[in-house]
Amino acid sequence: MKMTTLSAGALAFALASVPPLSAEAQPPPEAPPPAPTAVAPDTSTPPVTEAPPVAKPTPPPYSLPWQLRPAAAANVIRSDTASGMRSVNGNGGTTVVTTLLASYKVTPDLAVVVRGGFVNDSPPLKDATSAFLNSALGATYVFKLGSGFRLAPFLGVALPLGNGGGNTPDPAVRAALAAGTLTRSSMDNALFGVNYLTPFPGIDLAWMNGGFTVQAEATLYELIRARGDAVDKDATRTNFTSGLHVGYFIIPALSVGGELRYQRWLKNSTMPESDARRDTATAAIGIRGHFKISDTMWLRPGIAFVQPIDAPMADQSYHVAQLDVPFAF
Repeated sequence: MKMTTLSAGALAFALASVPPLSAEAQPPPEAPPPAPTAVAPDTSTPPVTEAPPVAKPTPPPYSLPWQLRPAAAANVIRSDTASGMRSVNGNGGTTVVTTLLASYKVTPDLAVVVRGGFVNDSPPLKDATSAFLNSALGATYVFKLGSGFRLAPFLGVALPLGNGGGNTPDPAVRAALAAGTLTRSSMDNALFGVNYLTPFPGIDLAWMNGGFTVQAEATLYELIRARGDAVDKDATRTNFTSGLHVGYFIIPALSVGGELRYQRWLKNSTMPESDARRDTATAAIGIRGHFKISDTMWLRPGIAFVQPIDAPMADQSYHVAQLDVPFAF
């Protein structure tokens, strides 16, 4: 078989006659790989983890006084009954005075107070007599001074609404009011001055620490006659009372407390300097329970015994028992 050999010129002519590939027919260039995507920094605020609430420090326990004003602003309903037993010429008599108080806390440091009372007197060899006392309104503000100290100024006014006022009073009612005054250690004269309108500013300073309470009080009463000029000759009278209370918590639910009280008439024409009623001093001691009913309710009942230090109560062998039942809410 005979093979055909192409010449160099024929091969060149054949290659030249082949048309070149068009741009459209050429394969597209391979795309470069995508650049790595940059990750934006997280600028959002990280969640805040709340710290557990810090418990408020428990205030030191407060020993409630027997007859001084509380150095506290609170919602309270309080029944306070004093029973006085005396002897006159060997004959016994009994006087019971009950006061009712309601206090409302307007702000954490300010409280308004309303108070009234009732006396029942069974004098020696006579029939018993009862009478309502004056009503009193007031307000107290508590300054917490730190280190366990409290300062509590007070302003009150007693209204002449009690029985036994005017120019023709029942003598038995007037005698019951006089006996009731002594039964309350002459510390509540504004409630028993039924012919007088009586504003009375006062102040208390208390200190609590380590279960102890020490409280001092001073009050000035300015009696302004509103009726009964034929019975009470003084257009004005001035009375001063003071006291010191010391209490201690034996356990959280039980405290003991003692009190010294002193009152003096600074201006009263019916009582010369030689009159034993011009000033009065008494001492009291008692125990009080502190029972928590709920997170906001407390019952603090207490009983105290009062001993006169001087006349006129000592001359009549006065012995007084006081039952005090405050309910705080």
